[in-house]
Amino acid sequence: MEGLSVLAPAEPAGGAERPAAAATGTLYGVGMGPGNPDYLTVRAVQVLERAHHIVHFCKAGRRGNARTIADAVVRDPAREWALAYPYTTELPPDDPTYVSALARFYDEAAERMAGALGAGRDVAILSEGDPFFYGSFMHLWRRLKDRFPVEVVPGVTGMSGCWTRAGTPITWGDDVLTVLPATLPGPVLAQRLAGTDAAVIMKLGRHLPKVRAALAQAGLLARAVYVERGTMAGECIVPLADKPDDEAPYFSMVLIPGEGRRP
Repeated sequence: MEGLSVLAPAEPAGGAERPAAAATGTLYGVGMGPGNPDYLTVRAVQVLERAHHIVHFCKAGRRGNARTIADAVVRDPAREWALAYPYTTELPPDDPTYVSALARFYDEAAERMAGALGAGRDVAILSEGDPFFYGSFMHLWRRLKDRFPVEVVPGVTGMSGCWTRAGTPITWGDDVLTVLPATLPGPVLAQRLAGTDAAVIMKLGRHLPKVRAALAQAGLLARAVYVERGTMAGECIVPLADKPDDEAPYFSMVLIPGEGRRP
């Protein structure tokens, strides 16, 4: 397979024997960055070029965003494994049916990965942003990390891409930053927002009306910036107070920049 040499040890010098092949493959969690493939790291590209299997999560019948980002590197569909979630937004995340279905989904996916890893094949799991930041990769990592070698390739987070594209420094001086999922109850959002200097609210979707109300209650609506599909095609950046509707896709967030100490 063509690719960079960093994942393949160099030939031993001086006629020394080549070391025995690894008994198992390596599990890679690959951070794919915020959306624009230009923000892929060098290490991410190296892993994507060399892994035997490229795994990506998606909604049934759709193509996941992480896989779309990988188009810049991955051109061999024979290496791909798509993992379609049994549910996405059809049920609330605390519904027992949702919880049991997702647990079974991750258990079965982990065993499929284990079969390939045990056969000495490297598996790269794609994650939007960073794998250890709200990433589905973490559920497979937790099930496999004590059984196989693991490397996590960090990525540029979606929130970093969004505040950069918005031209909005998020923290100054001693500002405290709070990251909030929009799935929290409205009163909890308002309480958390009132107790922080700067905030990022993720996973907006249908929760935008609740988020808007929580920001108004915390007195932060005037500072809030709405970013949709940051760094991607169709990017939209606007003060939230100027957004005329409550429609928001999954890949959107609200930024509340800090106003801390400045020399």
